Amino acid sequence: MPDSRIELGSEAHEKVREAGEILAQVREETADRVEVGASHLDVAEYAEDRIRELGGEPAFPVNISIDEEAAHATPSADDEATFGEEMINLDIGVHCDGWLADTAITVDLSGHDDLAAAPEEALEAAIELVEPGVETGELGRIIEETIEGYGFNPVVNLSGHGLGHWDQHTEPSIPNRGVSQSTTLEVGDVVAIEPFATDGSGKVTEGNDEEIFALDREGSVRDRGARAALEQITEEFRTLPFAARWLDTDRPKMALRRLKTHGLVHGYPVLKEGDGTLVSQKEHTVIVTEEGCEVTTRG
Repeated sequence: MPDSRIELGSEAHEKVREAGEILAQVREETADRVEVGASHLDVAEYAEDRIRELGGEPAFPVNISIDEEAAHATPSADDEATFGEEMINLDIGVHCDGWLADTAITVDLSGHDDLAAAPEEALEAAIELVEPGVETGELGRIIEETIEGYGFNPVVNLSGHGLGHWDQHTEPSIPNRGVSQSTTLEVGDVVAIEPFATDGSGKVTEGNDEEIFALDREGSVRDRGARAALEQITEEFRTLPFAARWLDTDRPKMALRRLKTHGLVHGYPVLKEGDGTLVSQKEHTVIVTEEGCEVTTRG
């Protein structure tokens, strides 16, 4: 059975549902806190703390992507940034005992209503198609057609993905454009469908900033701070992404540099569209059922 497939009615199914219910509530509460002048760090920490209050754990650091940023942006521990009249994407994840839910929403303070609406309509169109036997490339086709119908481009080198146990990105990939080589959805598949729309070229590239990391393998290091960080990572976060600001060590950035040098962790550079362009996003987690699908993060 693929990593992203669960048995309907099982304990895993209930855990995925629970994660989705928590996430739907936290997404809406967090989006309400995004306004001009609000702190990026306060918003991220509110969401992460609220997830824990409701009985889950963050599946990855809250992503707060601004304007041309598409993914992997999260505040640092000393971040003083505040929201302006910008396009803001919130990408939030929850796990319950390693079973995952993933969702995203655009909060547009920039006045680009159509760009914010495009991925939302594309997502709903894709969800309507989900059922056993549907090709993931068909989902990509309707996403692409819907976004282009608004006069924008899908971000083609980002995609939706399967959600496994302690695994945030697994097969199948859900493309944001029509492709001929794709995967057939089956009952029990848990997937995050994640359209991105842009007024740019439709491709993102890696920036220089890294605040999100994940474990590659377990190992040993001599440095005390790096050793303490590695112990926290393996016990608390396992294979899921984590923020540098989550580490309890006094010098987390130094510890992470040492762990990267030893090949024990890797970073996620912030992904950006071209200069002067905007990116919007919408995402839900769905479980493929006999009759269609169950959207766990709808709320």
